[in-house]
Amino acid sequence: ARSRSLFLWDDGHPMRFYLRPGLAKLRLAPLVLAGGGRLCRVQEPGAVLLAQPGEVAPDGAVSVEYVAECVKRNQRLPLEPFLLAARGRLAFTEAEDAALLQAVRGQAMVRLSGRALWIELERSGLTRHSWQAMRDRYLRHLLPRLSEPPQTEDPTQIRGLFAAANREFESTESESDSSDVAELPTQDGVRRSPGETASELKTGPEDSTFPDIQLQRQERPKSTCSSSNVVGQVVKTMEHFMEKFAVDLLTVTQAFLKNSGDVEATSYFLQTGQRLDGYPVWSREDDLELQKDDEHVRNKLIAKFGAENVAKRIVFRES
Repeated sequence: ARSRSLFLWDDGHPMRFYLRPGLAKLRLAPLVLAGGGRLCRVQEPGAVLLAQPGEVAPDGAVSVEYVAECVKRNQRLPLEPFLLAARGRLAFTEAEDAALLQAVRGQAMVRLSGRALWIELERSGLTRHSWQAMRDRYLRHLLPRLSEPPQTEDPTQIRGLFAAANREFESTESESDSSDVAELPTQDGVRRSPGETASELKTGPEDSTFPDIQLQRQERPKSTCSSSNVVGQVVKTMEHFMEKFAVDLLTVTQAFLKNSGDVEATSYFLQTGQRLDGYPVWSREDDLELQKDDEHVRNKLIAKFGAENVAKRIVFRES
């Protein structure tokens, strides 16, 4: 059983952690709280500053892997082995950009959004950078510059990306999206009402309905040209969210999965960790329940999510 005193100092006081708002904080919050620790809304003296490996971090910052490793071993570990060196990110040279483009040419989107390909490139010494930095460089900076990226021409590659994200979605516990999320601040640290935040979100590419995702099969475009245009719009929307919320492509894709492909709801979720309409996000367990041909189970889901959301989920999972 997980220790409830996992993140307590020797004197019994809870460890306090600060991590900037984002998806990493949403994932770690339940683990810290369950182990008796506390999360700070702002960086406080004496609080453990958590940061992700590879990002610019001040002296004394501790890797987010510290929390995961403590939970894995079910014991409080010393902080020193997890300290991050204070450094800036190395700039990519033109030669490194060219090497990246050459190395990933012809790769499917499902490979580009995963880890295996980039880990292989890091081990080969392709550039001076980590695999995370190379993936981020390609997806957020190089891919949008390509005039005719092959990843946007075939709709099946976008579906492959959703399949990869769905596999991770299915293997992820839903606890990080529930009780503790409401206590977390928004991305800029300022708490806003749903109405204020929703108003802010209604700008940019996410205003339009997420193309193709919520359409039933018979309503989908039939022409190759239309499919290519639709996929291009999907990619632009996802790239916009990656830039806006500083997250990777797989995180954005999973957010769409949890919100049944709704653009506005996904944008709100990426910023706040909550649903725009106040209902919970969909979990793997909910989807399994949805597949059961049981009226009682279906009524429970309707009570939890609302009839309209259940109907949308059915269409989304079939699309």
